[in-house]
Amino acid sequence: MYYMLLKGLLKHNNIQLSAILLNEGKLAEEVRKLGIQLEIIDETRLNFFQMIKKIRSITRDLSPDIIHSHRLKENILAYYANNSGNKKISLITTQHGMPEPLSKKLKFLKDMALSKYNIHMLLKHYRYIVAVSEDIRSRFIKQYGISESKIVVIHNGIKKCFDISSNKEKEIYVIGSAGRLFPIKDYTLMVQIAKEVLSKTDKVRFELAGEGPERDKILRLIEEYNLQQRFILRGFIDDVETFYHGLDIYINTSLHEGFPMSLLEAMACGLPIVAPKVGGIREMINDGDEGYLVEGRNPKEYSDKCMELIKNKQLIQRMGAASREKINNEYSMDSMANNYYRLYNDVMNH
Repeated sequence: MYYMLLKGLLKHNNIQLSAILLNEGKLAEEVRKLGIQLEIIDETRLNFFQMIKKIRSITRDLSPDIIHSHRLKENILAYYANNSGNKKISLITTQHGMPEPLSKKLKFLKDMALSKYNIHMLLKHYRYIVAVSEDIRSRFIKQYGISESKIVVIHNGIKKCFDISSNKEKEIYVIGSAGRLFPIKDYTLMVQIAKEVLSKTDKVRFELAGEGPERDKILRLIEEYNLQQRFILRGFIDDVETFYHGLDIYINTSLHEGFPMSLLEAMACGLPIVAPKVGGIREMINDGDEGYLVEGRNPKEYSDKCMELIKNKQLIQRMGAASREKINNEYSMDSMANNYYRLYNDVMNH
């Protein structure tokens, strides 16, 4: 999302863009290719106080009007950067999801304190909080009592995907997903869905791209169900577009989602979607148009929707085309960048 936003903003000539990242990697490489000034604050080599000192130095040199941050650590760093000199910097953050419950996720007192401090800081010191879905916006208003005028919705956007659709008959249908292998994604449900589908047909293969701490748990369940030949863990994939083009159906099994980029990428590549009716997914998918939304966590209900698609090639093509059209009309990179551009202008004019 960060790369798409920067790329989309480049067409606005009256914005001078700079980026600060906390590590080297693919994102840093891609930002440099855009010709955008980039600073690295290496979180693997610097402690938090050293990071604060460096970001203050950077912001003194850049003298930005707005700092736009995206995660807890970056939010706190941006706040301290705002105290780096005489110039008052307007702070904006994008909230990509809801904080996970402290009792389940944050085990240490310092982490709980940081989470609470982050929310306090957003409410008191940030000009705007951007929610990537209406669901996140309403939750923030209800849970934290935030003013409705302070939190706005800007949906994530994505670039267009190459169309390589084929009319050839399929011998094997591939159902896939991509994401971090974290508990919130509930990929064990995907394995259970695969078991249900494969009990009805042998013309399907499941593929999962991504890395994370749940990998061994997922692999054990695959082995328990004896699905090793039909459920492939792809690991980290650099070229995700090629991965999506190898799929026929995209499945999401998350317990909650903000406005997932992986779903946008799959839709941009013309894939029909089978996903839970949770979070921002309800805003992305019209049930029966771009795919199916499933209530609850019953693997049989997901399996039934997958089978409807597998048995009807025309339905796959129709829903896939609707997915691509929705991205082009509503969730494009340019649409997202234009919305942020208008928000930046609002900050500067008030």
